[in-house]
Amino acid sequence: MPLDRLRRNLAVLPPLAEAGIPVIVPLVDSSGGVVVEVGESGYCLFPWARGAHVRGVDLPLAQVQRLGAVLAELHLALGPAAETGGLSAVPLTLTAHVVTPEQTSEKTDRLAAAARDHGPGDAFDAAVLVALAKRRVLLAEYAALRPEGGVPAGPYGWTHGDFQYRNLLWAEGELTAVLDWDRLGVRPYAEEVARTAQVQFGVEGVFDLERVAAFVSGYRSMVPLEPDALLDAARRLWWKRMTDFWQLEFHYDRGDHSCDDLFIADEALLHWWTERLDEVERAFGGAL
Repeated sequence: MPLDRLRRNLAVLPPLAEAGIPVIVPLVDSSGGVVVEVGESGYCLFPWARGAHVRGVDLPLAQVQRLGAVLAELHLALGPAAETGGLSAVPLTLTAHVVTPEQTSEKTDRLAAAARDHGPGDAFDAAVLVALAKRRVLLAEYAALRPEGGVPAGPYGWTHGDFQYRNLLWAEGELTAVLDWDRLGVRPYAEEVARTAQVQFGVEGVFDLERVAAFVSGYRSMVPLEPDALLDAARRLWWKRMTDFWQLEFHYDRGDHSCDDLFIADEALLHWWTERLDEVERAFGGAL
């Protein structure tokens, strides 16, 4: 991350802590700064944060609701914190790119060719070819449900960007730390609610819909997002997963195999999700 962006992101942490959000504020050095430059890299030191990572599906329902409320509190606090920390103003309009079926088909063909180029005998390549063939069928069947328009519904503002269990610490039933602020950015609030619910409660190829609904309910207890905004965000997220192959791009374009297992799990979830689209979207709207 560029040093100026690192400093920008860290600047929101002190005002967030003052607002009662569970964040860890970096230590200040002798010159009064939090970033130490070594060459072209920047480093900062944080105090130790207590707690452990807990998957969303392992949280009791009361903590799931509390997690939703904390995300809402975070969104409410980020506006003033952004001003205090010197972040840029939220733009007057916000748009979202919606990938076309044709673009997805081209990417599918390219990745299938990359898998075939590896030759026979590789189990992952074989699984990818099967998955891509099924994805083509899925895309053809559901292309008409592509989200309409490039303007997401509902309010937007500064968001964390990766609010999920790998970046959250729990201790004694309480959220003790929200970590990893490198994706801080302006997004629709409903988009972050939907993405968090998917990562937290879409596990092993299925959604825990009871927890999805509880999480959304907890959020709406603090910020009254309209159901239309939540349903729009859920549909856009589903389409993004339908048209996205980031794990395969890591594998074939970068030679990074660390996310291979995520592709298999996410592919199973996509099919489960698509078969139950109405039911899943009701849960994302806060109801079952």
